Amino acid sequence: MPEPFLNYIAGRWVPARSGRTFANHNPATGEHLGDYPASGPEDVDDAVEAATRAYRSWRLTPAPKRAEIVFRAGEIIRERKEELARAMTREMGKILVEARGDVQEGIDMAYLAAGEGRRMYGVTTPSEMPNKWAMSVRAPIGVVGVITPWNFPFAIPSWKLMPALVAGNTAVFKPAGDTPEMAWHFTRIFEQAGLPPGVLNLVFGGGSQVGGPMVEHPGIHVISFTGSTDVGLGIAGRGGALGKRISLEMGGKNAIIVMDDADLGLATDAIVWSAFGTTGQRCTACSRVLVHPRVHDALADQVASRASRLTLGDGLDAATEVGPLINAGQVATVEQYVAIGRGEGSLVAGGARATQGALAKGHFHQPTVFAAVQHDARIAVEEIFGPVVAMVKVKSLEEAVEVNNASRYGLSSSIFTADVNRAFAAMRDLETGIVYVNHGTTGAETHLPFGGTRGTGNGHREAGHTMLDPFTEWKSIYVDFSGRLQRAQIDNA
Repeated sequence: MPEPFLNYIAGRWVPARSGRTFANHNPATGEHLGDYPASGPEDVDDAVEAATRAYRSWRLTPAPKRAEIVFRAGEIIRERKEELARAMTREMGKILVEARGDVQEGIDMAYLAAGEGRRMYGVTTPSEMPNKWAMSVRAPIGVVGVITPWNFPFAIPSWKLMPALVAGNTAVFKPAGDTPEMAWHFTRIFEQAGLPPGVLNLVFGGGSQVGGPMVEHPGIHVISFTGSTDVGLGIAGRGGALGKRISLEMGGKNAIIVMDDADLGLATDAIVWSAFGTTGQRCTACSRVLVHPRVHDALADQVASRASRLTLGDGLDAATEVGPLINAGQVATVEQYVAIGRGEGSLVAGGARATQGALAKGHFHQPTVFAAVQHDARIAVEEIFGPVVAMVKVKSLEEAVEVNNASRYGLSSSIFTADVNRAFAAMRDLETGIVYVNHGTTGAETHLPFGGTRGTGNGHREAGHTMLDPFTEWKSIYVDFSGRLQRAQIDNA
């Protein structure tokens, strides 16, 4: 790989205009992985100019031809899956089996989005007038600004950029500073797949120097953002004031409900995977368990026992079950919440940084479980984004639903029960964008819509049959072949 890595603007790999760079490190070992452009507003200007020029011809390229390039990108990703997964584990820290899943989502989205190039359905409908044709079609919006996080550094760009490009938009892409290499690979793959210059532009850098200028830029018409709720709401306020389309995917405080008739072994498996997979750094991670008092203690014991036996380490080691947190700041955040939690519940597993042996070189924290936590405790309502789960007692399904729906967030929820009536009531009443029955809170599939309610999102959904919605406008078209002026609603009265 070339060192240092570069921005990709107008089909060329270029340094930041300032010449400044920032370093990328392995969160498990501290290894230096490369240097990347520390870009600024002037680089954003260059990228937007390139995207604007490219849009003139890209929107006129037939959608099936646009889709063929996305499909070819999917084929390249499939061929390079293991290489990309290993690069992701080195850069982000998640264990290799999870990194493979992240890359697989990119493959799945490429094939799914490419299919839209031959669908992209509109609607035909009868006109109220004789000899008149009425229909609606999707149209691209223009230049899309995509701002992505570090926890799914390949999947999330795929969810956003692949539909945007198939729909005929061009893009400026700002990845998270903690995972720049995966964005570099993603963009290289599209270059190799034959994407014309300027259609996809990659700009590395921080939020204030790149993300903020993208939101403010008059040449960017859509902002698609995944990240924290506070940052997302700030983008919504500023971007909305400028008349931009804003699509937000933000925080989560996801609950697994465990009723007294649940299979506790299955529930334990799901809680451990949902809470500690990706070291708890998923927007869909389970960070609270709403459990019936009759089974609370038994479930807490089982989850704590499993959590305490999980193997921490470098995600490239096949024996590792939990990798590092992304950086030192995230470790400090988890430590702060664990300290708060000691005064809010009973600590039954974990509770400290993991620094033994080789772990001292990275950003590790023990999987942590608190039991007998009040439903309004800080560790039960605030997003931690780390390997910490709080167990809360609820006397009934109705109380569990009430506690779940009182959250600031509304991404994912789950219920474990053997009662089909309870299951269907939960499916109806849980106010989250995703609901699971007898499964954890993680594991969404690309062909269904992904997104949440309240502080998790602003109404848009990614993936599934909704993937084009943030990136297209509806255009209604009327063709009158009557040979005379027909006035809707007036002549038809």
